[in-house]
Amino acid sequence: MNFDYNEEQQLLADSVRRYLAKSYDFEARRKIVAAEGWSTDAWKQFAEIGLTGLPLGTDHGGFGGGAVDLIGVMEAFGEALVVEPYVPLVLAARALERGAKSSPLLSSVVEGRARLAFAHTEKGARYALDAVQTRAKESRLSGEKSAVIGAPIAEHFVVSARGEDGIGLYLVDRAATEVKPQRTLDERLAGDVVLREAPAHKLSGGAALLEETVDFATALLCAEAVGALQFACDTTLEYLKTRKQFGVPIGTFQALQHRIVDMYISLEQARSMACLAASRADSAGDARERARAISAAKIRVADAARHVSQEAVQLHGGMGMSEELKISHTFRRLTVLAREYGDVDHHLARYAAL
Repeated sequence: MNFDYNEEQQLLADSVRRYLAKSYDFEARRKIVAAEGWSTDAWKQFAEIGLTGLPLGTDHGGFGGGAVDLIGVMEAFGEALVVEPYVPLVLAARALERGAKSSPLLSSVVEGRARLAFAHTEKGARYALDAVQTRAKESRLSGEKSAVIGAPIAEHFVVSARGEDGIGLYLVDRAATEVKPQRTLDERLAGDVVLREAPAHKLSGGAALLEETVDFATALLCAEAVGALQFACDTTLEYLKTRKQFGVPIGTFQALQHRIVDMYISLEQARSMACLAASRADSAGDARERARAISAAKIRVADAARHVSQEAVQLHGGMGMSEELKISHTFRRLTVLAREYGDVDHHLARYAAL
């Protein structure tokens, strides 16, 4: 595989990183989290850069990009710990495009005017895609979705529900739901979405579209984790070079050198698997091959997230757990990423079954 960006992907990744470095540093992020939990200015900038239109087709004004085109964006988001619900928008918009190709919402998504979220998780489901208790009857949904990322600011939801012909995806207006807002461990906006006979529009694709959407999400989260892992490794290395003990930098101690090398090895292994996952997510002709690659990548990335985040905090000492240091927030994000859309146990079982 060629792990290098092409020219367009590199330019996009550079544009995103420049914006984040200038306007979304750690202090700016802290202010966003302390205020509303997301930034309308940042969201507008994402739209201007073209991120909201990147995964959608040219018929709607988008660019027709796939998971590989989003790798650089997600890595940059992972480094900066972006809290805006970009991935939920991508998932809902892609599902809507595939299940209702002519929806007028898609052009609004590209322009950054419409905010969507993907609502699938339910209490007690334990990552199982078929554990859907939300019911669809005569184009009306009843049930509850748990911890939906981006729910408090979403205007529309793409919801999984079980109808007479099996599990499918439905488009639901926010006004027809009740949202109970909350914050996640890693400081993102989320909420439980309650549906009581909510009017809905069914999308074509059924359970296959749901599985493809979740696999695509997992591939994006693997790439985001790589960005967070890169920051954790780089900032820890810099700390080892500057922190002194017994009159010398602690980075001169051989035992610590071995630990930081192991961290970088985990990072590079995770990066390779994230690239494979993105590649397979785009070539979705063989669902089993895609599923195997996605699960293998999530296993490797989740292991790296645990290893690198814990080592980074330990090597920083007590400072590593302080609110003032970005590494503690990176630890939280990596902890959540390791479990989002399936933890190691879930993906090991899935991989074995395949």
